[in-house]
Order: sequence, then structure tokens, then C-alpha cells
Amino acid sequence: MSAKKIKRKALCLLLTSFAVNAYAVDKTNDSFETSGKLLLTGGVSQLEGSAGGGLTPWAVIGGYGTDDEIGANAFYTRVNTGSYHLDDAGIMIGLYNRVELSFAQQRFNTEQVGGLLGLGDGFTFKQNIIGVKVRLAGDLVVDSDSAMPQISVGVQHKKNNQAGVLAFIGAKNDSGTDFYVTATKLFLADGLLLNGTVRFTKANQIGILGFGGDKNDSYKPQLEVSAAYLLSQKWVVGLEYRMKPDNLGIATEDNWFDAFVAYAPTKHVSFTVAYADLGNIVIKDNQRGVYASVQVGF
Repeated sequence: MSAKKIKRKALCLLLTSFAVNAYAVDKTNDSFETSGKLLLTGGVSQLEGSAGGGLTPWAVIGGYGTDDEIGANAFYTRVNTGSYHLDDAGIMIGLYNRVELSFAQQRFNTEQVGGLLGLGDGFTFKQNIIGVKVRLAGDLVVDSDSAMPQISVGVQHKKNNQAGVLAFIGAKNDSGTDFYVTATKLFLADGLLLNGTVRFTKANQIGILGFGGDKNDSYKPQLEVSAAYLLSQKWVVGLEYRMKPDNLGIATEDNWFDAFVAYAPTKHVSFTVAYADLGNIVIKDNQRGVYASVQVGF
């Protein structure tokens, strides 16, 4: 396939992420009710299952559950970059706006690239991710009482099912754990949300290609940043940037970038469209595409 055709196919990418906000339960009366959180302040389902942007976790606890509520999301994500595709599904539970538990399963299909690598067309890497996030301090929204951002810490433990292939390409392990600290602040009067995350990781392509490698097998801090601007109460535009380690000698691993727009007509429904640049993935450069997501809440 020519580079022109690959680019055209990538620009036609459609990533559909269905996040079903299952419930918000008031722990004092066990009734189902609409949460008091502002629109879009629960984030969306991040690629590894945590609440945040599409690429990076935020300090928010997933769902619209407040301090007296439990919130739960279920999500499904489909990514197609032109040379590969990813299916990503999972669940997330937010406990009283303090603790977030998540599980995600990623299936990365190499399509025809698998044949070129001698693995066979459609060869698939499967990865399970268990996440825990804890809100430590601060407030998401700027007010007269606190200027401190909301600060959370989290872990994401990942297990890949292709140990033999990963060892062959130079990865040191088929499982690993990412540790991160993240701070998020919404300047409501200015309509601006800012997030910064520092992740300590050995993951190659977020773990899809294993952990550690022939070039490096130690934890390295990676910066992840997000900025979002509220055009109105219901419309948000933003950017994300995620640094990545470069552990494997077989291919350079590039940093990731996306630009997105989100629309939330109510707390029950939101839509997101973004353009993502994922750079090089193994033997294919310029892995770019558009993704769209829909989130339904109850």
C-alpha cells in the first residue's frame, strides 16, 4: 500500500469509545440520582482505563459521583491507525470521589504488518490492565477556599499475553506496573482546565510491546500534559501530549499527541472527536488518525 493511501486511510480512522456511566448511588439512602458534579469534570475513559483524557490520566475520579456517591463506567474503544487496530474495553468504579478502580483489556491487531514481521496477518497482542487511583488533596475547581489543584496518585499493572514474541523483539518482561502522580485544576471563570502527570514506566507502546528492552530496562519519568478550554458549558476543545520511553532497539518509540473537541448536551451523554498522532509503531511511521467517542451516563 502506498504512503498516500495509508495517509488517506489513517485520516478516515474512526475510533468509537462507548463509556456507559452505569450509576450514581447515594450511600445515605441508596437512591439513584443525578450527581452534583459539573459537566465533563469526570473526564472520559483513558486508553488504560483510568478517568482523564484519551491519552493520559487526570486527577479526577471517574464518573459523576460526589463525596456521598459511587459511580461506575463501562467502556469500549476501537482504534484504527491505517496499519493497525486496537480494541479496548473495560470498567471503572469511583468510590465517593476518593478512590477509582479500573480494569481494561486491550487487543492490538497487527493486520498485514504481522505478516511482514513473520507473525502472520492479524497477529494480536492482548493486554490486561488493573488500575487504582487515589485522590490525595486539593480541589478540581478554583474557589475562594483552595487554589491547590486536585492531586491524585495511581498505579496501572499490565500483563501481556505474548511473552515469547516480546522476548524475541528485545523486551525484558511481559508484565509491568506504571506509577503516576497527577494534578488537575479547572479555572472555571476563565474556562480553562490544566493537567500535568508524571508517569514512571518501563512500558513499550504502553505495554503492548512489553516492558523494558535491550536499550533500557529501568524506570524513567515521563511527562504527560493536557489543556482544555471550555467554549461554553457544553463544548470543550483541548490538546494532550504524552512522552514515551524508547527502550527497544528494533524501532524508535515516538511521543504521542492529540487535539480534541467534546460536547456534552447533558450529564447523560457526551461526544468527543479527536485527531491523534502516534508516530512510529514498529516498522510503520506516521501512525495518525481521527477518533470519535460517545459516553452515556445514568
